[in-house]
Amino acid sequence: MNVLVLGAGRSGKAAEKLLARTGCDSVVLDGDMPLPEGRWAFAVASPGIPADHPWIAECERRNIPVSSELELGAAHFRGRMLAVTGSKGKSSVVKLVADTLNLAGRGAVACGNYGKPLCEVVTDGGATEWAVAEVSSFQMEQTRIFRPEAAAMLNLQADHLDRHGDMFTYMTLKLALLRGMDGGLALLPADFPVRDGIGRKTRLETFGPADGPARADWRWSPGIVEGPGGFRATVAGSYFDNAVTGPHAAAACALMRAAGLGAEEISAGFAAFVPLPHRMEKVAERGGIVYIDDSKATSLAALAAGVAAAGRPVRLIAGGLPKGDDPDSVKVVLHSHAKKVYLIGRCAEKFADAWRDAVSVETCGDLETAFAAASRDADPGDAVLLSPGCASFDQYKSYGERGDAFKALARALGGAAGTCKQG
Repeated sequence: MNVLVLGAGRSGKAAEKLLARTGCDSVVLDGDMPLPEGRWAFAVASPGIPADHPWIAECERRNIPVSSELELGAAHFRGRMLAVTGSKGKSSVVKLVADTLNLAGRGAVACGNYGKPLCEVVTDGGATEWAVAEVSSFQMEQTRIFRPEAAAMLNLQADHLDRHGDMFTYMTLKLALLRGMDGGLALLPADFPVRDGIGRKTRLETFGPADGPARADWRWSPGIVEGPGGFRATVAGSYFDNAVTGPHAAAACALMRAAGLGAEEISAGFAAFVPLPHRMEKVAERGGIVYIDDSKATSLAALAAGVAAAGRPVRLIAGGLPKGDDPDSVKVVLHSHAKKVYLIGRCAEKFADAWRDAVSVETCGDLETAFAAASRDADPGDAVLLSPGCASFDQYKSYGERGDAFKALARALGGAAGTCKQG
């Protein structure tokens, strides 16, 4: 059987290796290579290949079926599957669930958009009882059959619209994970307005804060998650003890309960969890002021989620190289949760103009100056939060380098001299 692999990154190479193991001959395309002539049974698309790519169009013209690397891996995976999608927090929830399953003696691996490609999990072999997959909207573009035992959509905020075009398409791709299930447990936020298309065999449950306006099946309050059947688990003492909290903690508990873990095993997993770097990572606390590195928040949707999740008044350091997101989209959350915004990078003046009628702003230019100003203004009980909402490349090589710079300042509790301009 001859198969095309579209894309030569890690996912494409993992697909090529799995195809060879199953007896298929494959050709991997990269760069500007044209789709070769010949008879092809199907093509496997890497997540980086958008639906409007010329390779996809040519496959459609020649009636060559296209599937995703995720779908190919799932077809050959012999273990059990959990899945997580959403706009913010996916990787942390996937890591928490996989780590907790392993701590409880169940073989688990994080995979998909975070961790290994699923095809690589298959070819690596070993006794993997559970795959916990982070599923992106990119992966769902070419996925038709992917049926985990339980799946959660954590949230939905404007993101990746440069690829998907509009919010309806983006939402449809996210919901496709739950709508494609055939049984098992589908999880949605309690206040999510769209619930149609979930199959009758699939049990739909909701998650959210215990004091939220919509009654949730899985309910988070500080340090506790409660759920159906009298479930009650300790999930760390406060937000800043752990990077997975709020509704996300409730969703994680529901997934782990669906995998057969008890409340004590789940509580042990939360207690032992080591969060991912640069994702709402508490790096210092002095005089009642908490310093949080959320440098991974490179979109305004991620910024909004971080600000709302902080659980205390926020002194927000934001800015960098903008991605074209609408700055007006976060004004409500800034007005509700941020005491002040300290702007850095190329987008500083643009964001200041957009936000100054919703929140106090200062344009500070660089991270050192913004850090010094936020630390100067912060009161006990505040959080100084780096959640830039932008790419880092105007001033740093990566979001990791930017986050490391913030960590160094927070741990030294110093700051460079400089003057911010009042907004």
